[in-house]
Amino acid sequence: MTFLAWITLVVFLCSYALIATERVHRVAAALGGAGVMLLIHATGAEAAFFSEDTGIDWNVILLLLGMMIIVGVLKETGVFEFLAIWAAKRARGRPFRLMVLLIIITASASALLDNVTTVLLIAPVTFLVCERLALPVAPYLIAEAMASNIGGTATLVGDPPNIIIASRGGLSFNDFLSNLAPLVVVLVVIFIGLCRFLFRKAFVYHPERAAEIMALNEREAIRDRPLLWQSLGVLVLVMAAFVLHPVLHYEPSVVALLGAGVLVAATKVTTEQAIAEVEWPTLVFFAGLFVMVGALVETGVIGEVSDRVVDVTGGDLQLTTMVLLWGSAGISAIVDNIPYVATMSPIVADLVNATGGDGPAQVLWWALAVGADLGGNATAVGAAANVVVLGIAAWNRTPISFWEFTRYGLVVTFVTVLASVPYFWVRYLATAT
Repeated sequence: MTFLAWITLVVFLCSYALIATERVHRVAAALGGAGVMLLIHATGAEAAFFSEDTGIDWNVILLLLGMMIIVGVLKETGVFEFLAIWAAKRARGRPFRLMVLLIIITASASALLDNVTTVLLIAPVTFLVCERLALPVAPYLIAEAMASNIGGTATLVGDPPNIIIASRGGLSFNDFLSNLAPLVVVLVVIFIGLCRFLFRKAFVYHPERAAEIMALNEREAIRDRPLLWQSLGVLVLVMAAFVLHPVLHYEPSVVALLGAGVLVAATKVTTEQAIAEVEWPTLVFFAGLFVMVGALVETGVIGEVSDRVVDVTGGDLQLTTMVLLWGSAGISAIVDNIPYVATMSPIVADLVNATGGDGPAQVLWWALAVGADLGGNATAVGAAANVVVLGIAAWNRTPISFWEFTRYGLVVTFVTVLASVPYFWVRYLATAT
Protein backbone atom coordinates (compact mmCIF):
# COMPACT_ATOMS: atom_id res chain seq x y z
CA MET A 1 0.00 0.00 0.00
CA THR A 2 1.08 3.59 -0.55
CA PHE A 3 2.05 6.00 2.22
CA LEU A 4 -1.29 7.82 1.78
CA ALA A 5 -3.14 4.52 2.12
CA TRP A 6 -1.39 3.81 5.42
CA ILE A 7 -2.20 7.30 6.74
CA THR A 8 -5.81 6.86 5.66
CA LEU A 9 -6.00 3.53 7.49
CA VAL A 10 -4.56 5.06 10.68
CA VAL A 11 -7.08 7.92 10.58
CA PHE A 12 -9.92 5.47 10.08
CA LEU A 13 -8.81 3.18 12.91
CA CYS A 14 -8.45 6.14 15.29
CA SER A 15 -11.95 7.33 14.45
CA TYR A 16 -13.28 3.80 14.76
CA ALA A 17 -11.66 3.42 18.18
CA LEU A 18 -13.28 6.65 19.36
CA ILE A 19 -16.66 5.40 18.11
CA ALA A 20 -16.24 2.01 19.78
CA THR A 21 -15.01 3.33 23.12
CA GLU A 22 -17.38 6.33 23.14
CA ARG A 23 -14.56 8.57 24.35
CA VAL A 24 -16.18 11.25 22.21
CA HIS A 25 -19.64 11.34 20.69
CA ARG A 26 -19.80 9.03 17.68
CA VAL A 27 -21.09 11.85 15.44
CA ALA A 28 -18.06 13.97 16.34
CA ALA A 29 -15.73 11.02 15.70
CA ALA A 30 -17.28 10.27 12.30
CA LEU A 31 -17.35 13.90 11.16
CA GLY A 32 -13.84 14.49 12.46
CA GLY A 33 -12.55 11.45 10.62
CA ALA A 34 -14.31 12.50 7.43
CA GLY A 35 -12.84 15.98 7.73
CA VAL A 36 -9.31 14.63 8.11
CA MET A 37 -9.81 12.35 5.08
CA LEU A 38 -10.73 15.38 2.98
CA LEU A 39 -7.87 17.41 4.48
CA ILE A 40 -5.18 14.87 3.53
CA HIS A 41 -6.74 14.36 0.08
CA ALA A 42 -7.53 10.72 0.71
CA THR A 43 -10.80 11.61 -1.00
CA GLY A 44 -12.24 14.73 -2.59
CA ALA A 45 -15.53 16.57 -2.82
CA GLU A 46 -16.54 14.85 -6.06
CA ALA A 47 -15.85 11.36 -4.71
CA ALA A 48 -17.27 12.07 -1.25
CA PHE A 49 -20.55 13.67 -2.25
CA PHE A 50 -21.41 12.40 -5.73
CA SER A 51 -19.74 9.05 -6.39
CA GLU A 52 -21.93 5.92 -6.18
CA ASP A 53 -18.94 3.79 -5.16
CA THR A 54 -16.99 6.01 -2.77
CA GLY A 55 -19.38 8.75 -1.67
CA ILE A 56 -22.21 9.28 0.77
CA ASP A 57 -24.93 6.76 0.02
CA TRP A 58 -27.90 9.09 -0.27
CA ASN A 59 -30.28 6.16 -0.79
CA VAL A 60 -29.52 5.01 2.76
CA ILE A 61 -29.72 8.50 4.26
CA LEU A 62 -33.01 9.38 2.58
CA LEU A 63 -34.62 6.01 3.25
CA LEU A 64 -33.93 6.45 6.96
CA LEU A 65 -35.18 10.04 6.84
CA GLY A 66 -38.46 9.04 5.20
CA MET A 67 -39.11 6.15 7.58
CA MET A 68 -38.29 8.30 10.63
CA ILE A 69 -40.88 10.87 9.56
CA ILE A 70 -43.53 8.19 8.99
CA VAL A 71 -42.86 6.61 12.39
CA GLY A 72 -42.82 10.03 14.03
CA VAL A 73 -46.36 10.66 12.78
CA LEU A 74 -47.44 7.14 13.77
CA LYS A 75 -46.09 7.74 17.26
CA GLU A 76 -48.57 10.59 17.75
CA THR A 77 -51.50 8.14 17.52
CA GLY A 78 -50.62 6.04 20.61
CA VAL A 79 -50.76 2.77 18.67
CA PHE A 80 -47.60 1.39 20.26
CA GLU A 81 -48.94 1.94 23.77
CA PHE A 82 -52.13 0.21 22.65
CA LEU A 83 -50.17 -2.85 21.52
CA ALA A 84 -48.21 -3.11 24.77
CA ILE A 85 -51.30 -2.95 27.00
CA TRP A 86 -53.11 -5.32 24.67
CA ALA A 87 -50.24 -7.80 25.00
CA ALA A 88 -50.27 -7.58 28.79
CA LYS A 89 -54.00 -8.26 28.91
CA ARG A 90 -53.78 -11.12 26.42
CA ALA A 91 -51.07 -12.64 28.61
CA ARG A 92 -53.53 -12.29 31.53
CA GLY A 93 -50.69 -10.92 33.64
CA ARG A 94 -48.56 -14.07 33.30
CA PRO A 95 -44.91 -12.91 33.20
CA PHE A 96 -43.55 -15.37 30.63
CA ARG A 97 -46.58 -15.04 28.36
CA LEU A 98 -46.12 -11.28 28.53
CA MET A 99 -42.48 -11.58 27.51
CA VAL A 100 -43.41 -13.87 24.59
CA LEU A 101 -45.98 -11.40 23.29
CA LEU A 102 -43.64 -8.41 23.70
CA ILE A 103 -40.90 -10.32 21.86
CA ILE A 104 -43.25 -11.15 18.98
CA ILE A 105 -44.56 -7.58 18.78
CA THR A 106 -41.05 -6.11 18.92
CA ALA A 107 -39.59 -8.54 16.37
CA SER A 108 -42.52 -8.00 13.99
CA ALA A 109 -42.43 -4.22 14.33
CA SER A 110 -38.65 -4.21 13.82
CA ALA A 111 -39.10 -6.02 10.52
CA LEU A 112 -41.38 -3.24 9.26
CA LEU A 113 -39.75 -0.27 10.96
CA ASP A 114 -36.15 0.11 12.10
CA ASN A 115 -35.20 -1.54 15.39
CA VAL A 116 -34.05 1.67 17.11
CA THR A 117 -37.44 3.30 16.54
CA THR A 118 -39.22 0.16 17.73
CA VAL A 119 -37.44 -0.02 21.08
CA LEU A 120 -37.85 3.71 21.58
CA LEU A 121 -41.60 3.25 21.34
CA ILE A 122 -42.02 -0.11 23.10
CA ALA A 123 -39.57 0.31 26.00
CA PRO A 124 -41.28 3.20 27.84
CA VAL A 125 -44.57 1.29 27.90
CA THR A 126 -42.76 -1.77 29.25
CA PHE A 127 -41.97 0.22 32.39
CA LEU A 128 -45.68 0.87 32.91
CA VAL A 129 -46.68 -2.77 32.45
CA CYS A 130 -43.85 -4.18 34.60
CA GLU A 131 -44.61 -1.69 37.36
CA ARG A 132 -48.28 -2.72 37.37
CA LEU A 133 -47.32 -6.42 37.53
CA ALA A 134 -44.47 -5.93 40.07
CA LEU A 135 -41.96 -7.43 37.62
CA PRO A 136 -38.27 -6.55 37.22
CA VAL A 137 -38.09 -4.46 34.06
CA ALA A 138 -34.48 -5.27 33.06
CA PRO A 139 -35.15 -8.78 31.63
CA TYR A 140 -38.01 -7.45 29.50
CA LEU A 141 -35.97 -4.53 28.17
CA ILE A 142 -33.01 -6.79 27.38
CA ALA A 143 -35.30 -9.28 25.63
CA GLU A 144 -36.91 -6.49 23.59
CA ALA A 145 -33.55 -5.11 22.46
CA MET A 146 -32.44 -8.57 21.34
CA ALA A 147 -35.79 -9.31 19.68
CA SER A 148 -35.52 -6.06 17.73
CA ASN A 149 -32.10 -7.05 16.41
CA ILE A 150 -33.29 -10.52 15.44
CA GLY A 151 -36.54 -9.31 13.88
CA GLY A 152 -34.79 -6.48 12.06
CA THR A 153 -32.64 -9.02 10.24
CA ALA A 154 -35.64 -10.11 8.17
CA THR A 155 -36.07 -7.07 5.94
CA LEU A 156 -34.20 -4.34 4.14
CA VAL A 157 -35.55 -1.60 6.43
CA GLY A 158 -35.42 -3.56 9.70
CA ASP A 159 -31.85 -2.81 10.70
CA PRO A 160 -29.58 0.02 9.45
CA PRO A 161 -26.80 -2.42 8.43
CA ASN A 162 -29.27 -4.11 6.06
CA ILE A 163 -29.93 -0.79 4.32
CA ILE A 164 -26.20 -0.39 3.69
CA ILE A 165 -25.88 -3.98 2.43
CA ALA A 166 -28.88 -3.60 0.12
CA SER A 167 -27.51 -0.42 -1.40
CA ARG A 168 -24.01 -1.80 -1.90
CA GLY A 169 -25.11 -5.23 -3.13
CA GLY A 170 -27.98 -4.08 -5.34
CA LEU A 171 -30.43 -6.14 -3.27
CA SER A 172 -34.17 -5.49 -3.11
CA PHE A 173 -36.70 -5.59 -0.29
CA ASN A 174 -37.96 -8.90 -1.69
CA ASP A 175 -34.44 -10.34 -1.74
CA PHE A 176 -34.14 -9.80 2.01
CA LEU A 177 -37.65 -11.03 2.68
CA SER A 178 -37.27 -14.28 0.76
CA ASN A 179 -33.75 -15.09 1.95
CA LEU A 180 -33.74 -14.00 5.59
CA ALA A 181 -37.35 -13.92 6.83
CA PRO A 182 -37.67 -17.76 7.02
CA LEU A 183 -34.49 -17.93 9.10
CA VAL A 184 -35.66 -15.12 11.38
CA VAL A 185 -38.94 -16.92 12.16
CA VAL A 186 -36.95 -19.93 13.36
CA LEU A 187 -34.55 -17.75 15.35
CA VAL A 188 -37.39 -15.93 17.12
CA VAL A 189 -38.79 -19.28 18.26
CA ILE A 190 -35.33 -20.34 19.50
CA PHE A 191 -34.89 -16.98 21.24
CA ILE A 192 -38.21 -17.37 23.09
CA GLY A 193 -37.02 -20.76 24.35
CA LEU A 194 -33.75 -19.21 25.52
CA CYS A 195 -35.61 -16.45 27.37
CA ARG A 196 -37.63 -19.04 29.29
CA PHE A 197 -34.32 -20.37 30.63
CA LEU A 198 -32.21 -17.20 30.90
CA PHE A 199 -34.80 -15.06 32.70
CA ARG A 200 -36.60 -17.79 34.65
CA LYS A 201 -36.07 -16.05 38.02
CA ALA A 202 -38.00 -12.99 36.78
CA PHE A 203 -41.23 -14.86 36.04
CA VAL A 204 -43.00 -14.45 39.38
CA TYR A 205 -46.79 -14.24 39.06
CA HIS A 206 -48.74 -11.82 41.26
CA PRO A 207 -52.51 -12.52 40.95
CA GLU A 208 -53.59 -9.23 42.51
CA ARG A 209 -51.38 -7.25 40.15
CA ALA A 210 -52.67 -9.21 37.18
CA ALA A 211 -56.22 -8.20 38.10
CA GLU A 212 -55.17 -4.55 38.02
CA ILE A 213 -53.66 -4.78 34.55
CA MET A 214 -56.80 -6.48 33.28
CA ALA A 215 -58.72 -3.38 34.37
CA LEU A 216 -56.80 -1.14 31.92
CA ASN A 217 -58.57 -0.15 28.71
CA GLU A 218 -56.09 -0.34 25.86
CA ARG A 219 -58.39 1.66 23.59
CA GLU A 220 -57.81 4.70 25.75
CA ALA A 221 -54.18 4.70 24.58
CA ILE A 222 -55.26 5.66 21.06
CA ARG A 223 -55.14 9.43 21.06
CA ASP A 224 -56.09 10.14 17.44
CA ARG A 225 -58.05 7.53 15.50
CA PRO A 226 -58.31 9.38 12.16
CA LEU A 227 -54.56 9.96 12.18
CA LEU A 228 -54.00 6.29 13.06
CA TRP A 229 -55.91 5.06 10.02
CA GLN A 230 -54.23 7.59 7.76
CA SER A 231 -50.78 6.60 9.04
CA LEU A 232 -51.44 2.87 8.76
CA GLY A 233 -52.78 3.36 5.25
CA VAL A 234 -49.62 5.16 4.13
CA LEU A 235 -47.40 2.60 5.88
CA VAL A 236 -49.19 -0.26 4.10
CA LEU A 237 -48.74 1.48 0.75
CA VAL A 238 -45.05 2.07 1.46
CA MET A 239 -44.51 -1.59 2.38
CA ALA A 240 -46.41 -2.67 -0.75
CA ALA A 241 -44.21 -0.43 -2.89
CA PHE A 242 -41.10 -1.98 -1.31
CA VAL A 243 -42.37 -5.45 -2.24
CA LEU A 244 -43.37 -4.35 -5.76
CA HIS A 245 -39.99 -2.78 -6.52
CA PRO A 246 -39.31 -5.21 -9.42
CA VAL A 247 -42.51 -3.96 -11.07
CA LEU A 248 -42.59 -0.30 -10.07
CA HIS A 249 -38.82 0.33 -10.26
CA TYR A 250 -38.89 2.93 -7.48
CA GLU A 251 -35.95 2.89 -5.09
CA PRO A 252 -36.87 2.34 -1.38
CA SER A 253 -35.57 5.83 -0.57
CA VAL A 254 -37.97 7.38 -3.11
CA VAL A 255 -40.88 5.33 -1.74
CA ALA A 256 -40.14 6.32 1.87
CA LEU A 257 -39.85 10.01 1.00
CA LEU A 258 -43.07 9.93 -1.02
CA GLY A 259 -44.86 8.22 1.87
CA ALA A 260 -43.52 10.75 4.36
CA GLY A 261 -44.50 13.64 2.11
CA VAL A 262 -48.04 12.36 1.58
CA LEU A 263 -48.49 11.74 5.31
CA VAL A 264 -47.34 15.20 6.33
CA ALA A 265 -49.30 16.90 3.56
CA ALA A 266 -52.54 14.97 4.06
CA THR A 267 -52.76 15.01 7.87
CA LYS A 268 -52.98 17.67 10.55
CA VAL A 269 -49.45 16.87 11.77
CA THR A 270 -47.30 19.92 11.15
CA THR A 271 -43.97 19.80 9.35
CA GLU A 272 -42.25 20.88 12.57
CA GLN A 273 -43.80 17.97 14.50
CA ALA A 274 -42.81 15.42 11.84
CA ILE A 275 -39.24 16.65 11.53
CA ALA A 276 -38.83 16.85 15.32
CA GLU A 277 -38.88 13.04 15.46
CA VAL A 278 -36.03 12.66 12.96
CA GLU A 279 -32.81 11.39 14.53
CA TRP A 280 -30.54 13.88 12.81
CA PRO A 281 -27.39 12.76 14.68
CA THR A 282 -27.85 9.25 13.24
CA LEU A 283 -28.11 10.58 9.68
CA VAL A 284 -25.06 12.82 10.12
CA PHE A 285 -23.14 9.91 11.63
CA PHE A 286 -23.89 7.82 8.54
CA ALA A 287 -22.73 10.60 6.24
CA GLY A 288 -19.38 10.94 7.99
CA LEU A 289 -18.92 7.20 8.04
CA PHE A 290 -19.55 6.89 4.30
CA VAL A 291 -16.93 9.52 3.57
CA MET A 292 -14.33 7.69 5.69
CA VAL A 293 -15.06 4.31 4.10
CA GLY A 294 -15.01 5.92 0.65
CA ALA A 295 -11.50 7.21 1.40
CA LEU A 296 -10.42 3.64 2.18
CA VAL A 297 -11.75 2.58 -1.23
CA GLU A 298 -10.12 5.51 -3.01
CA THR A 299 -6.67 4.81 -1.55
CA GLY A 300 -6.83 1.06 -2.22
CA VAL A 301 -7.08 -0.15 1.38
CA ILE A 302 -10.37 -1.99 0.81
CA GLY A 303 -9.02 -3.74 -2.28
CA GLU A 304 -5.93 -4.87 -0.36
CA VAL A 305 -7.99 -6.30 2.50
CA SER A 306 -10.34 -8.17 0.17
CA ASP A 307 -7.36 -9.66 -1.68
CA ARG A 308 -5.94 -10.92 1.61
CA VAL A 309 -9.26 -12.52 2.60
CA VAL A 310 -9.45 -14.26 -0.79
CA ASP A 311 -5.88 -15.50 -0.28
CA VAL A 312 -6.73 -16.92 3.17
CA THR A 313 -9.92 -18.66 2.04
CA GLY A 314 -8.59 -19.64 -1.36
CA GLY A 315 -11.76 -18.26 -2.92
CA ASP A 316 -13.71 -21.21 -1.46
CA LEU A 317 -17.33 -20.06 -1.16
CA GLN A 318 -18.20 -22.34 1.77
CA LEU A 319 -15.19 -21.33 3.85
CA THR A 320 -15.57 -17.64 2.98
CA THR A 321 -19.24 -17.73 4.02
CA MET A 322 -18.52 -19.29 7.41
CA VAL A 323 -15.58 -16.94 8.07
CA LEU A 324 -17.79 -13.98 7.20
CA LEU A 325 -20.74 -15.20 9.28
CA TRP A 326 -18.79 -15.92 12.48
CA GLY A 327 -16.27 -13.12 11.97
CA SER A 328 -19.04 -10.56 11.53
CA ALA A 329 -20.79 -11.81 14.66
CA GLY A 330 -17.57 -11.60 16.67
CA ILE A 331 -16.59 -8.11 15.52
CA SER A 332 -20.14 -6.74 15.85
CA ALA A 333 -20.07 -7.90 19.46
CA ILE A 334 -17.22 -5.49 20.13
CA VAL A 335 -18.17 -2.48 18.03
CA ASP A 336 -21.45 -1.10 16.71
CA ASN A 337 -22.55 -3.13 13.70
CA ILE A 338 -23.35 -0.01 11.66
CA PRO A 339 -19.76 1.19 11.12
CA TYR A 340 -18.63 -2.42 10.80
CA VAL A 341 -21.03 -3.14 7.92
CA ALA A 342 -20.25 0.19 6.27
CA THR A 343 -16.59 -0.83 6.29
CA MET A 344 -17.14 -4.44 5.19
CA SER A 345 -19.64 -3.81 2.39
CA PRO A 346 -17.09 -2.83 -0.26
CA ILE A 347 -14.90 -5.74 0.83
CA VAL A 348 -17.79 -8.19 0.47
CA ALA A 349 -18.60 -6.68 -2.93
CA ASP A 350 -15.07 -7.58 -4.03
CA LEU A 351 -15.38 -11.05 -2.50
CA VAL A 352 -18.66 -11.67 -4.34
CA ASN A 353 -16.95 -10.81 -7.62
CA ALA A 354 -13.91 -12.92 -6.74
CA THR A 355 -16.03 -16.00 -5.91
CA GLY A 356 -18.24 -16.03 -8.96
CA GLY A 357 -20.25 -12.82 -9.03
CA ASP A 358 -24.02 -13.17 -9.04
CA GLY A 359 -25.81 -16.43 -8.18
CA PRO A 360 -24.38 -18.61 -5.40
CA ALA A 361 -21.88 -15.92 -4.36
CA GLN A 362 -24.77 -13.72 -3.17
CA VAL A 363 -24.76 -15.85 -0.01
CA LEU A 364 -21.85 -13.70 1.20
CA TRP A 365 -24.21 -10.72 1.54
CA TRP A 366 -26.58 -12.80 3.66
CA ALA A 367 -23.70 -14.04 5.81
CA LEU A 368 -22.63 -10.44 6.43
CA ALA A 369 -26.18 -9.35 7.29
CA VAL A 370 -26.95 -12.26 9.62
CA GLY A 371 -23.55 -12.19 11.33
CA ALA A 372 -23.62 -8.43 11.92
CA ASP A 373 -27.27 -8.26 13.01
CA LEU A 374 -27.12 -11.24 15.37
CA GLY A 375 -23.67 -10.31 16.62
CA GLY A 376 -25.11 -6.99 17.71
CA ASN A 377 -26.90 -8.84 20.50
CA ALA A 378 -23.68 -10.02 22.14
CA THR A 379 -22.81 -6.89 24.11
CA ALA A 380 -24.40 -3.66 25.26
CA VAL A 381 -22.55 -1.68 22.56
CA GLY A 382 -23.02 -4.16 19.71
CA ALA A 383 -26.09 -2.47 18.22
CA ALA A 384 -27.71 0.93 18.39
CA ALA A 385 -30.92 -0.57 19.81
CA ASN A 386 -28.98 -1.91 22.81
CA VAL A 387 -27.50 1.49 23.56
CA VAL A 388 -30.94 3.10 23.32
CA VAL A 389 -32.48 0.57 25.73
CA LEU A 390 -29.72 1.08 28.28
CA GLY A 391 -30.19 4.83 27.98
CA ILE A 392 -33.93 4.54 28.60
CA ALA A 393 -33.31 2.30 31.61
CA ALA A 394 -30.82 4.76 33.10
CA TRP A 395 -33.20 7.67 32.48
CA ASN A 396 -35.90 5.81 34.43
CA ARG A 397 -33.49 5.11 37.32
CA THR A 398 -33.34 1.35 36.72
CA PRO A 399 -29.89 1.12 35.12
CA ILE A 400 -28.78 -2.00 33.30
CA SER A 401 -25.03 -2.53 33.50
CA PHE A 402 -22.84 -3.47 30.56
CA TRP A 403 -22.21 -6.93 31.96
CA GLU A 404 -25.84 -7.57 32.95
CA PHE A 405 -26.75 -7.20 29.30
CA THR A 406 -23.67 -8.93 27.94
CA ARG A 407 -23.89 -12.11 30.02
CA TYR A 408 -27.23 -12.85 28.35
CA GLY A 409 -26.21 -11.45 24.97
CA LEU A 410 -23.22 -13.73 24.54
CA VAL A 411 -25.39 -16.81 25.02
CA VAL A 412 -28.11 -15.57 22.67
CA THR A 413 -25.63 -14.60 19.96
CA PHE A 414 -23.74 -17.90 20.05
CA VAL A 415 -26.91 -20.01 19.93
CA THR A 416 -28.63 -17.99 17.18
CA VAL A 417 -25.53 -17.81 14.96
CA LEU A 418 -24.95 -21.54 15.48
CA ALA A 419 -28.60 -22.19 14.55
CA SER A 420 -28.07 -20.18 11.35
CA VAL A 421 -25.26 -22.45 10.11
CA PRO A 422 -27.54 -25.36 9.04
CA TYR A 423 -29.79 -22.88 7.23
CA PHE A 424 -26.87 -21.52 5.23
CA TRP A 425 -25.54 -24.98 4.53
CA VAL A 426 -28.82 -26.50 3.36
CA ARG A 427 -30.14 -23.54 1.39
CA TYR A 428 -26.94 -22.19 -0.19
CA LEU A 429 -23.72 -24.11 0.38
CA ALA A 430 -24.61 -27.77 -0.12
CA THR A 431 -25.40 -27.12 -3.77
CA ALA A 432 -22.45 -24.77 -4.32
CA THR A 433 -19.75 -27.44 -4.20
